[in-house]
Amino acid sequence: MKQLSIFYTLYLTLALCYSVNRIVALPQLHRFVDDEEENARAFIEEEERRLAEKCYDYTVASWNYNTNINDINQELRLNASLEYSKFAKLSWQNLNRKFKSWPSFKDPDLKRKFKKSTVLGSSVLPEDVLAQYNQLESDMSKTHSTTKVCAYQNSTSCNLSLDPDVKKIMKESRNEQELRHIWTEWHNKSGNLIRKPYEQFVKLSNQAAVLNNFSDTGDYWLSEYESATIKEDFEKIYETLAPLYKQIHAYARAKLRDVYADQISSDGLIPAHLFGSIFASSMDGIYSLLIPFPDRASIDVTKELNAQRYTPLKMFQKADEFFTSLGLIPMPEEFWKESLILKPKDREVVCHPTAWDFCNGKDFRIKQCTEVNMKDFITIHHEMGHIQYFLQYKDKPFTYRDGANPGFHEAVGDTLALSVQTPKHLKEIGLLDEATPIDDYETSINFLMAIALKKVASLPFAYIIDKYRWAIFDGSVDISRYNSHWWELRNKYQGVKPPIQRSEENFDPGTIYHVASHVDYSRYFAATIIQFQFHRSLCKEAGQYDPQDPLKPLHNCSIYRSKAAGTKLAAGLAMGASQPWPEVMKSMTGQEIMDASAIREYFKPLEDWLTIKNAALGEIPGWP
Repeated sequence: MKQLSIFYTLYLTLALCYSVNRIVALPQLHRFVDDEEENARAFIEEEERRLAEKCYDYTVASWNYNTNINDINQELRLNASLEYSKFAKLSWQNLNRKFKSWPSFKDPDLKRKFKKSTVLGSSVLPEDVLAQYNQLESDMSKTHSTTKVCAYQNSTSCNLSLDPDVKKIMKESRNEQELRHIWTEWHNKSGNLIRKPYEQFVKLSNQAAVLNNFSDTGDYWLSEYESATIKEDFEKIYETLAPLYKQIHAYARAKLRDVYADQISSDGLIPAHLFGSIFASSMDGIYSLLIPFPDRASIDVTKELNAQRYTPLKMFQKADEFFTSLGLIPMPEEFWKESLILKPKDREVVCHPTAWDFCNGKDFRIKQCTEVNMKDFITIHHEMGHIQYFLQYKDKPFTYRDGANPGFHEAVGDTLALSVQTPKHLKEIGLLDEATPIDDYETSINFLMAIALKKVASLPFAYIIDKYRWAIFDGSVDISRYNSHWWELRNKYQGVKPPIQRSEENFDPGTIYHVASHVDYSRYFAATIIQFQFHRSLCKEAGQYDPQDPLKPLHNCSIYRSKAAGTKLAAGLAMGASQPWPEVMKSMTGQEIMDASAIREYFKPLEDWLTIKNAALGEIPGWP
């Protein structure tokens, strides 16, 4: 027993010494960890400041090129892009070299910053490869923006541009031969020229993704949703919305058969050139053929905008007034001074409407070749929604100056546009005659049809553009099937076919701006779902929607002048990308997921009407 006691005493002595050493060492360890995190925080803040400065320089060069397309500006833009990429890469290397232990940081905000900052994008490429990548992207975008096509039955007049000429013809012409001609001209002259560069570009884009520790470009894009099941989630959302889309498709098919009897065959597919859009991306261009009750007053206020002598500037000012009525931030001085809102006559520009953040917290602009019509009036509100988002999170750290997920940015402006385009709001701002009914059944169905032809009819298109590219990027579809796979998806999900035979010499997805310019498109699919969730929540906040009150339907809600709705919206926007998007979504809607119930709820009266109408027409929704 005595011997045991000696060993036991020795054990206690050693244990006590070890414990004392731990008590002394742990605070020192904590101080080391705290010091490292403090150093990391200071370092990343300085890097963010310098990145913002470089971002400004690149954005200026990019703006100059987009608003004046010429070889000199293209070269300056490419050089600025390389400089920004070189700096970003150096910053990325410094972060990874100095703070290898960042995954174990205790501060969740600091870990989130590092996680975002250590994904470099294309800048990770070796400089010579990056130069090639940028040149290809710039050339494809230039082809898309500068392509001209020949007029129907006039081969000497070959100066029709996409904006506004081609889009105007596809929307307004009812001559099937003209529509077929313009569709073919645009797709052959634009898409075909992009195919070879795109094949090279895919390889370089995937190379960048792998260097960023992603399997391919699609994996990289989808990582922004911070969800391992996002592909499956998108497919489920599409399946939830497919019954509504197929009702719209069936009704459109029946009405188009009345006008183009020989073009609608027994396969149930609609030829792409009859959609009223050069891309067959939506059906709002043929609303006049599909209007349920033609005798009811139109909610298209284009004529009234012109009658009241609206100018593009006045439309922008009216949109700004909508935002300020909610208590949101007015457009700053730089916006009015520097934005491009008219298509210049003396130079080529990229007319695709875009909102610009110049990374310095004060310079925000819109580029849009505006025409005085209702479509552009709504587009202005959408683009200004981006600017409002920029303004709300402008004081966040540079890393967090972005949407909560890729769909949020697109959803914000569209959410507000849902209020702007209601008959209720248009009457309130004097663009609808006082005698125009705004809440009777037939007017409501006409209104819902107009919105559905733009929103719901665009959803399959918005889904398949990236579903197509995911397959290109991951190699499941090889170069020999680039064009055929595109039309397989359009057949399956959209019920659309090409108006003429296509082959692998063609590259029809390349005619789309977002493919030519390498911009992910799933954001628009997500945005369409999210905006109706936002709209439902904000309408409840404004007291303008009650599911139990038939006098307050969701589709007739306008949040105009509601400070309560504006306050709720601003709080969510100000978070930027500082939190995972489900948390931002919850703060704005009470939900943590993208949910199609709000959009189905919004269009329920129209879906009921379509179900009855299609049955009466003998039109079966869907296609073989």
